[in-house]
Amino acid sequence: MSANLKIAQFHDSVAVIGLRRFGSAVAASLVHLGHEVLGIDEDADRVQQWSDRLTRAAQADSTNVEALRQLGVADLAHAIVGIGGNIEANVLTVLALQEIGVKDIWARAISDKHETILKRLGVQNVINLEATMGERVAHLVTGKMIDFIEFDDGFAIVKTRAPQEAIGKTLGQSMLRTKYGVTIVGVKSPNTDFTYARPETVVSAGDLLIVAGATAVVERFAAMT
Repeated sequence: MSANLKIAQFHDSVAVIGLRRFGSAVAASLVHLGHEVLGIDEDADRVQQWSDRLTRAAQADSTNVEALRQLGVADLAHAIVGIGGNIEANVLTVLALQEIGVKDIWARAISDKHETILKRLGVQNVINLEATMGERVAHLVTGKMIDFIEFDDGFAIVKTRAPQEAIGKTLGQSMLRTKYGVTIVGVKSPNTDFTYARPETVVSAGDLLIVAGATAVVERFAAMT
């Protein structure tokens, strides 16, 4: 069985196009999670570097529709365009993927204008690293949040310290959801495993809370801690 046929059989198989720092990190993580990964790059040395770590690695011009077809990319469930240094190649690769019928396309954007172009092309999954990391760092630098993830629909999940008013009480007693409109997803005590939050969960000094809710609401909650 050829590598091309092998990878095409898996529903969660992924093509990662562009194997520089971003693309290779994504590809390595996907392999670690057990997915079949086809890595594509036009640099032969880079392809050689990753040939033993991916299900298959191929040197190809990703803007060439016929090249993508020959590699079996149309048969894969997902494609990630990790090209960042060449906007033209990034956009043309997206167009080539659309032409061969790839349904689930993720594309890296290196600027807000680039993101706008990709969205106008119909790419729903745009990864704007600069914007995402800039916002995340802005939240973390104050020290109020230990981690912060915001989704496109104005929903966020944060890891933050427990407010003083919750210390020594169960979550049911402190009524944080009723008072602040947030959902306490879990509690992490020092040197213990993460536990999902329940009304009877007691919050102790030093505990971290995993909190979910509307972005503005969880921001205000974290600011109290």
